[in-house]
This record gives sequence, structure tokens and C-alpha cells, in this order.
Amino acid sequence: MKINADWSQRVVMDANVTDWIDSPSPGVKRKLLERDGEEVARATSVVRYEPGSHFARHVHEQGEELFVLDGEFCDGTGRFGAGSYIRNPPGSAHAPWSDSGCTLFVKLRYFDPSDQARVVVHTHDEPWLPGLVPGLSVMPLHDFRTEHTAMVRWAPGTHFNPHRHHGGEEILVVEGVFEDEYGRYPAGSWIRSPHLSAHQPFSKEGCIILVKTGHLIAQTEDTAA
Repeated sequence: MKINADWSQRVVMDANVTDWIDSPSPGVKRKLLERDGEEVARATSVVRYEPGSHFARHVHEQGEELFVLDGEFCDGTGRFGAGSYIRNPPGSAHAPWSDSGCTLFVKLRYFDPSDQARVVVHTHDEPWLPGLVPGLSVMPLHDFRTEHTAMVRWAPGTHFNPHRHHGGEEILVVEGVFEDEYGRYPAGSWIRSPHLSAHQPFSKEGCIILVKTGHLIAQTEDTAA
């Protein structure tokens, strides 16, 4: 299965209008934003656990990254409420569940094999740092080599400078409305922009985004070769 699997293409999806698809575990459904493979796949998805649902124990051979959008997600390492950011490194395993139900943003099989750090950030408890322009605040979540992941908060009326993304950029709009010269993206929008893409983003209404940069190089370079 290939869904938006070509990193050289810009992709915009609204998860609010994307269909839910059953997973192998009853009560666990997915919205597929990007996928390259079958059940074991490099994938980006929104995942919903109904109350009381669980997923069988499994190994993340190439890592798992997730952000809890609502509810409470659980596994053998703890309970993680809305706003929790978790990275489970390559080779890690768990059997997750949710007592109350939850919705997650999940990325699978993206990790550099050398990136072995497990990361847990409770973003509601962490401070915001000043951004590069007035009205912008940043909360770093993880950095490894060229890859950088952060929460970014835009006050209403904030404009950023024109810039180009070496290694591409991926954005999930968590709250509010994010914009650039190509469009307007409400909460639930997922935008993937390829290596060396450029834009000038802003937010008239204010927003919070989960943003990752520098991780879309390898496939592009392989294609060019």
C-alpha cells in the first residue's frame, strides 16, 4: 500500500474529513495520512482508541513517535494525557491501551537507527521559549542530526520570514488556524513540504503546530541518485 509515499511531493490533508479504517485490534481505528507498506509500514496516521480498547504487544523495529491529541494513552511505562509527546526508539516494544479512549498522531519507522533515546515530554508542563520573530514561541521536543521536532505557538497576527526547508518540513495543526501563501489550514490539517521547499507562513487567528524539519532527505537523495 502506498499513500502519499513520495517525499518529493507536497501533501496537504485534513484529518477531520479523512475516513477511519479498522486496525487489526478491535476498537482501534486509523486515518491514514501517509503509508508505504502493509501492516508493517513506514506510516503517518491519526489513531483512535475507543474506551477499553488495546493493541497486542508489538516491537517497533524502526521506532515510533506519537503525540496525544486527546484522552489518555497507556502502556507499560505509564499513562500519558493530552499534550504528551513520546518517542519509542528502534527495538522497543509495548502493548498499549486506553481506559478512557484517546486520539493520537503517530509516525512509524522514521528513526535513524542510531537515535536510541526514549523521549517523553508533557508539553502542558514545559515552558515556551521566545521564537525568532515577535509573537512566536517554541517548545523543543527532540533533535537528532538534521531532524528537529518542536511545538510552535503563534499569537494572532504573527508573520514569519520567508524561508526554505533543507530536509523538508512536516506540520500538524493542533489548535487554531495556520496559513501561508498556499492556503489556510485549520486544526487537524497535516502538511508535508519536500526538501528545499519554501514558504512564508503566518497566522491571523493564532495557532499551535507540531512541526518536524530535516527528516525528508534520504528518500529524495536516493531518488536523485
